[in-house]
Amino acid sequence: MYLKQGDLFWGMDTDFVKEAMAATTKENLEEGQVVFREGDPAESFYILVKGRIKLTLGEKSREVYVAYQPGEIIGWSSLIGRETLSATARCLEPSILSKVDRQRFLDILGEHPTEGATLFQRVATMLGNRLVNLYPSIA
Repeated sequence: MYLKQGDLFWGMDTDFVKEAMAATTKENLEEGQVVFREGDPAESFYILVKGRIKLTLGEKSREVYVAYQPGEIIGWSSLIGRETLSATARCLEPSILSKVDRQRFLDILGEHPTEGATLFQRVATMLGNRLVNLYPSIA
């Protein structure tokens, strides 16, 4: 189960949603284009609007996940306080992403603590589901 694009902010205060969406910029990317690289500064995260993004780790670019559901978050390291991103993200097909500036988003969350708590619960659910789906590949 993954969150749909609208589910991330579903039921939240309208002002919060408007502010959160104002913190995003739309990015249209081509097949093969790198979104970010492992070790890059964790200054932004991305919400998948359309497309498929492969996440890889290490020098050998071992595939760990493919994001393909609208609403999936990639680059979530920036949301949990990491200084650098933990994976490389590359487009498997033309893709559309909403890029979210970390500091601006955290400032908005500080002004809306209830929505912030709900959002982090939804992100934790999404990441937990992603981890459970990875278990078979690492067992």
